[in-house]
Amino acid sequence: MIIRIFIYLLLLTITLSLTAQNDTLWIGEFEVSTGRAPKLYSETSRVIEVITKKEIQNIPVTSVQELLNYVLNVDIRQRGRHGVQSDIAIRGGSFDQTLILLNGSKINDPQTGHHNLNIPVDLQNIERIEILQGPGARVYGTNAFSGSVNIITTSEDRNQVNIDLSGGNYKYYQIAAGVSYKYKNIFNQLSVSKKASDGHIDNTDFDIFNIFYQNNIDTKHGKFELIFGQNNKKFGANSFYTPKFPNQFEKIKTTFTNAKYSFGKKIKITPSVFWRRGKDKFMLFRTNPPEWYKSHNYHLTDVYGININSHFTTSFGKIALGTEVRTEHILSNKLGEETGKTIPVHGEAEAFYTHVAKRNNAEIFAEYSLFFNKFSLSTGVLVNWNSDYDWMFFPGLDVSYNITRQLRLFGSINKTLRLPTFTDLYYVGPTNIGNPSLKPEQALNYETGIKYFRKTIKAHISAFIRNGSNIIDWVKISDTLKWESKNITELITYGFECSFSYIPENKKNKKSIIRNIGFNYAYLTTHKFACGYISKYALDYLRHKIVLKIDHQIIKRLGMSWALSYNHRNGTYFDFAKNSELSYDPVFLIDSRLYRTSKSWYVYIEATNLLNQTYFEHGNVLMPGRWIIGGVVLKLNL
Repeated sequence: MIIRIFIYLLLLTITLSLTAQNDTLWIGEFEVSTGRAPKLYSETSRVIEVITKKEIQNIPVTSVQELLNYVLNVDIRQRGRHGVQSDIAIRGGSFDQTLILLNGSKINDPQTGHHNLNIPVDLQNIERIEILQGPGARVYGTNAFSGSVNIITTSEDRNQVNIDLSGGNYKYYQIAAGVSYKYKNIFNQLSVSKKASDGHIDNTDFDIFNIFYQNNIDTKHGKFELIFGQNNKKFGANSFYTPKFPNQFEKIKTTFTNAKYSFGKKIKITPSVFWRRGKDKFMLFRTNPPEWYKSHNYHLTDVYGININSHFTTSFGKIALGTEVRTEHILSNKLGEETGKTIPVHGEAEAFYTHVAKRNNAEIFAEYSLFFNKFSLSTGVLVNWNSDYDWMFFPGLDVSYNITRQLRLFGSINKTLRLPTFTDLYYVGPTNIGNPSLKPEQALNYETGIKYFRKTIKAHISAFIRNGSNIIDWVKISDTLKWESKNITELITYGFECSFSYIPENKKNKKSIIRNIGFNYAYLTTHKFACGYISKYALDYLRHKIVLKIDHQIIKRLGMSWALSYNHRNGTYFDFAKNSELSYDPVFLIDSRLYRTSKSWYVYIEATNLLNQTYFEHGNVLMPGRWIIGGVVLKLNL
């Protein structure tokens, strides 16, 4: 009943908006990078959610993971708040099927999707986040299976120092500082942050350190960009990966750097080089290990390569061409083939890498876009070669028609893929067995819908079908056996979603009390064909997700934001205390922030899980109750 009421209200709002005589475009018009060539937001034929810097400032969150939790059809399964560890899925996909990018460069970890959100960027560094709903293989390449998230960092011209101090329950604190400085044509930005807590229950303490540097140089012929970031975290992982052994602990260091240069007028060319390193130490027993436990897990993953993208405009449309060559390499004492050698683990006494795996990947992209009167078309293909899987082809087509200037009908059909992670291929543990013979996942996606946008309103309704084959899942025949990774699952996912946002236009003599309102609803259902196997991940998804966000003024410079969410998760988990399989209970959460703004400072107090709900987002991992944090941000001009 609640869902129907929300849908009726949304449709009524859109209908009333259509009757208004207003020929201006949506106030948030800008270019987005969800194609090989940049496009205006209003020109896109796909569902793209954009979170701007202004929106980020007032939302009651402290990390990118928590921020994404409010996005349409994005499923953030947290094992701890404040960015400790989270899995991300879009439109019912798995945590390995979402591609994460930083300024357009991939930062996924081939070891496991559990590390994809180890992002070396704080909220203060972000200009906006673009979320592509649905497949993006022909735009971004492998692993953009069910969606992608592109984090765009800020490059403001302000010479400024920012200081962010906050603290709260469970001995939580955050200290962050950043400086940005532009001299002539050179822009530099450096930020560091540290946050820590004793945790809301035993063995959920954490310590996270970030450092991020960005350099932009505008030259006569083009623009150079260099980014470097490192994310260090260590945390108690109470039941994070298996409830059988709750005393887990993990230490991760993620380093990423990318350099690119954009040049050309008629033909825009952007070559780039990138490198990502992930170092992971996982302890199944933080203290008092049993006699049979011989060693912690150690992994060192390197991803490096080059990318070249180009696009140009002709009298018959836009053409984009590109290529990427990438190598993925891992040293481990668990993942890969045995080498017969021992390589010491840096910083760890009597720990050695004994396994290795490596694969090379090459991608060629081609895209053609045409805008003709009220029609737009974008078609392209990804040609992929992998040293383990040979040649593969993934075409796609997006089309749209402008019924009016504000109302757009759109549709798409795209094929996509996801490569197995090294964990899928090689991991062997007390409860899991990998499979080196796995094939890449593939899916054919169909989508149609309608968009509406004008100066202050943006809305859409869409429906999609994803027909997946060779889906990788961890399965078993009975509860007595170990989980094994297999390509035995075929999944057909059906989805419906709608969203609405309103950002009032403030005039000189009249300002709205409402600063913005956002509402979204998503429904999913999945049909599995897996020959009687019990599935671990494939059927765990959000069947219903509702989010309502409101940011409003109380008095001048004093405002308040609210985020209300309702999640109804499909799937089950095994409760060892009750010795039975349990379904996830629906969860209704309220988060809020009270804030006071000024040109040189920003003060806030926020509460997450305001109703103090007891809930689980993943297995037996208990999420925190009410958590109150207060902080101040200082902005000092240089």
